[in-house]
Amino acid sequence: MDLDAIAARLGVPVEDVERVHQLAGDRPSAPLPARADAPVILDRLAVRPDDAAEIMAGWPDPDSPLWTPELRWLLDRSIALVRADLGGHGWLSPGPELPRERGPAWQHLYVYAYLALVDVARGYHRDHGIPDAVSWLSLADLGRNLAIDRRMRREGWPVMQSWLTLHVRGSVYELGRLQHHPGDGAIGLHVPDTGPLTPEAVAASLDDARAFFPRHFPDEAYTAFSCGSWLLDPQLREYLPEGSNIARFQQMFELDPYQEQDGPDADVEVLRFVFRTLSTPLDQLPRRTVLQRAIVDHLRAGRHWHWRHGRFPI
Repeated sequence: MDLDAIAARLGVPVEDVERVHQLAGDRPSAPLPARADAPVILDRLAVRPDDAAEIMAGWPDPDSPLWTPELRWLLDRSIALVRADLGGHGWLSPGPELPRERGPAWQHLYVYAYLALVDVARGYHRDHGIPDAVSWLSLADLGRNLAIDRRMRREGWPVMQSWLTLHVRGSVYELGRLQHHPGDGAIGLHVPDTGPLTPEAVAASLDDARAFFPRHFPDEAYTAFSCGSWLLDPQLREYLPEGSNIARFQQMFELDPYQEQDGPDADVEVLRFVFRTLSTPLDQLPRRTVLQRAIVDHLRAGRHWHWRHGRFPI
């Protein structure tokens, strides 16, 4: 196996290929679902018809000319890499960022890895007594993220390919309004783009989590809910009404001291979440809502948003 040649043909740094090789080793991969079963599975995963059509067009059939030996190697080893960390809670890259403009095999390689791991994840869920409805709802974040990536003109995927490894490792559960990500003694909260962040919906989701984790993971102890997000930036209070959903969400948390280097670039993440773009000039962004106007005005004034961490007892 010539890792230098694989990296050259993939157009990625050899260090990225060496990392996949080292982490995957000779660990077992997992097969993709049969092509005939794929449309039903994609529908269960909330994948939109336009994204599903692309995925099916690039399907890694044994005789597909789209799939070069190095792409097949990367797909197989990426599946093995993620599968080896089943039950892991940490952020994990499944492989190098690929030049996705080269075609559907390149564009959706990590989607095919995800699809191969759906049955692995559901088996992990069954071992923990997790209802099938919760499994599919949690795994269906794939379709949501593909739709966001399409809306972002393919700017969103490099982050999403790592984020989605949590779902197929059994580390993210969608319980009502929030996604719950256990680890390090706390249950991390994520806020998917699924509607208003009302206090009632948040409270119901937290109650679901308080029952869910002791029932399905009785050997794991969690004492707090935590969150890392630009949504916790106190600067938002300068712009939003005191009784707004975001303000009330913030009030639940005791914030850690601010560390500038802690977390991703909040200016980037707020544009990703609120506007679904990373490249549109500020003066061309919509200003339809109070939040949109707050984001734009703050950045145009030369100020920056902050990524903040906070927690509160379970």
